[in-house]
Amino acid sequence: MYDKRKTYYLTIDTETANSLEDPMMYDLGGAVHDRHGNVIETFSFVIYDVFCADRALFDTAYYAEKRPIYEQQIAAGLRKIVSIYTARRHVRDLCEKYNIKAIIAHNARFDYRATNYTLRYVTKSKARYFLPYGIPVWDTLKMAQDTICKQKTYIRWCERNGYLKRNGQPRATAEILYRYITLNNEFTEDHTGLEDVLIEKEIFAKCMAQHKKMRRSPWE
Repeated sequence: MYDKRKTYYLTIDTETANSLEDPMMYDLGGAVHDRHGNVIETFSFVIYDVFCADRALFDTAYYAEKRPIYEQQIAAGLRKIVSIYTARRHVRDLCEKYNIKAIIAHNARFDYRATNYTLRYVTKSKARYFLPYGIPVWDTLKMAQDTICKQKTYIRWCERNGYLKRNGQPRATAEILYRYITLNNEFTEDHTGLEDVLIEKEIFAKCMAQHKKMRRSPWE
């Protein structure tokens, strides 16, 4: 239940086509929640301008084979097809409605780039920034690296399960962090917008619960 006395955050996740350097967003999921991960409102948008209007572009997506699943879920009302303009307006309306303190993503630089690049491509750069001006962007990857990933229990767990980088540091993908948080080593990330948001807001809540100094900005 919405409580005006609380602080709320918006976690988003994008799924993209095209290259990693110039990602084109076809799926945008989001959830408004508090610092404990309690969800107030969600959305799941399929972006018309990429998914429908440019089929050849969508076919470059790493998960392009999921198109029939998306079509079934759209038909069932589980996801909604919207234009990039509608998605942008909805995010801005949510931020105003809930007085959002920060917009969050895991590896937020990528999602920030994807939302902006898609908007600029579709509008021929008439509109350049997707997220509302003035609201901080936070990165749960940076937050986790400064909290969860420094815990001896997490490091030992990664060692046991082979979740180390070549340099010996523990990996910090959303999937691995969520496996650790839930003690479910069989968990597999869906790689769809809203579903991934619902695990990433749990990573955020876990980081916030540590009450440790941490980086938040993706550019730190």
